[in-house]
Amino acid sequence: MGLFLVIVVIALVVIIRNIKIIPQAHAAIVERLGAYQSTWNVGFHIKIPFIDRIVKTVSLKEQVVDFAPQPVITKDNVTMQIDTVIFFQITDPKLFVYGVDHPISAIENLTATTLRNIIGDLELDETLTSRDTVNTKMRAILDEATDPWGIKVNRVELKNIIPPREIQDAMEKQMKAERERRELILKAEGEKKSAILVAEGEKEAAILRADAVKEAHIREAQGEAEAILSIQTATAEGLKRLNEVSPTAAVVALRGFEALEKVADGQATKIIIPSEIQGVAGLAASIKELIKE
Repeated sequence: MGLFLVIVVIALVVIIRNIKIIPQAHAAIVERLGAYQSTWNVGFHIKIPFIDRIVKTVSLKEQVVDFAPQPVITKDNVTMQIDTVIFFQITDPKLFVYGVDHPISAIENLTATTLRNIIGDLELDETLTSRDTVNTKMRAILDEATDPWGIKVNRVELKNIIPPREIQDAMEKQMKAERERRELILKAEGEKKSAILVAEGEKEAAILRADAVKEAHIREAQGEAEAILSIQTATAEGLKRLNEVSPTAAVVALRGFEALEKVADGQATKIIIPSEIQGVAGLAASIKELIKE
């Protein structure tokens, strides 16, 4: 009885130890007597004791591997350090386990050689400005090369591109010179715009001054014209009233003398008196003599 209990306990222990539960996004490779038997996916599984063996459990989630910087030489013989980041996913656990030994190391070496080949066809400036192109080419090459290993390369990124120290110094000087050039251009453009604004302001001021002088002259001329018109109107009105009262010759003569006085204005040295006015003047003198007698 005691032996039976021992056997039962041992059997239960063996069964329990051979029960396997595969978690989500994982897979297990099972061998039977040293040969590939099956791939266990998510769920409950029982393996035959002493016959079946789980060789490897792999993750089916996307994985990220950051490889150390690799020395590469550009087309123009510049040596620099570039480190890469690979995003990959295991699509076939069987191929991943049996396709290549040390698959991560194989991917690293493949990445280094592929990077050297691509960068070797580019010059330094192209390397610094063509990251997207390099990433696309590397992804395509690595994805095709790792397909027999059950690996899909989803993305490749050049993390850092580190040129030699002297190249970095030259690039910094170039960038500094470019910034100074842009600063001078912006300063010159600012001064140009300022000068244009000042010139436009002076032009507008000169136009306004000219318009003011013109307006003053126009108003002055209009004032003089209105004054002359008022004088002429008054004169015409006076003559009209004289005609209405039938002026005598003496009055006409007197008006003529007043007009001559205004014409002379105290500056004339010689005045020509019309004959009509002379006659009236003589008549006025004769009347004056008669009155005296």
